[in-house]
Amino acid sequence: MDYEIFDLGNVALQSGVTLPGAFLAYKTYGKLNEQKDNVIVYPTAFGDQHIQNEWLIGSGMALDPEKYFIIVPNLMGNGLSSSPSNTPPPFDRAHFPQVTIYDNVKFQHRLVTEKFGIQKIALVVGWSMGGIQAFQWGASYPEMVERIAPFSGIAKPWPHTFVVLDSLKASLLSAVDFNPSRLNELTSENLRAVGRVYAGWGLSQAFYREGRYRSLGFDTLEEFVTGVWEDSFMQMDPHNVLAMLWTGQHADISANSSYHGDFHKALKSIKALACIMPGSTDLFCTADDNKYEANLMPNAVLKPIQSIWGHFAGRGINRADNQFIDDNLKHLLALSPNV
Repeated sequence: MDYEIFDLGNVALQSGVTLPGAFLAYKTYGKLNEQKDNVIVYPTAFGDQHIQNEWLIGSGMALDPEKYFIIVPNLMGNGLSSSPSNTPPPFDRAHFPQVTIYDNVKFQHRLVTEKFGIQKIALVVGWSMGGIQAFQWGASYPEMVERIAPFSGIAKPWPHTFVVLDSLKASLLSAVDFNPSRLNELTSENLRAVGRVYAGWGLSQAFYREGRYRSLGFDTLEEFVTGVWEDSFMQMDPHNVLAMLWTGQHADISANSSYHGDFHKALKSIKALACIMPGSTDLFCTADDNKYEANLMPNAVLKPIQSIWGHFAGRGINRADNQFIDDNLKHLLALSPNV
């Protein structure tokens, strides 16, 4: 096991349900300095675990473990932190309670403060649903977070984003004829269709038109869809996928007792220096959505990743996109904080 566990105990969720024996799986990189001011929090995205974040961590990079103490908390529902697949009855599988992004960040805050005694965070960074968590950190703890850098991530699921996530959910539920009483019949094999649906949203039209999948070692489109999209989803647990989809669909940073649904107020309350990096061809976490959000934030700059890799411009696959993200993170970390 290359990660650690932080026991949360019995936690009260936003839904009103108490989840007993909850826990966060996390991994750290580097050392916490004596001042405890070299902290970067880097939450995982939908379907990802901490290992998928490691492409952005390394010597000489912005997230340099020789300089920073980097904490990668795993999203609830991802199979390592409390999830449908690892929670005992009565909250196992389809009975796992609804967990929000707000819940996730609250638990991460407990990890940071209770386990490590940290009071200031230099940067919260994340891709996709990790990006939503970066926004939530900035909104939930504006006096604590000095910088945020969401890439290919938005501050709430705008209507189109919600519909895209719903299409993934529907393609899975169709395997049990949308019958809630049959959810525990779902298997990983049923995620084959989910992979097929996501294949049309994860990458841009230009990516497919130019046959960029060949650079990944696939000779045909069919081999690419099968070898990447089907395979990656079929390695997941279907109930974990449903849990994370629910989290993504209800990830509004203002949906809590601090902001009572006032999205504009939540964005305006983020004091952190923010570098927001949408993929220029992202089809469901769009640059226009991020532009709207950045315009409401007092200290935000918008730096689109000019790429045909769509949502996956932030996935650590394409060298030019990776360099762009790393360069902007270095610039952001060099700026003096204002919180």
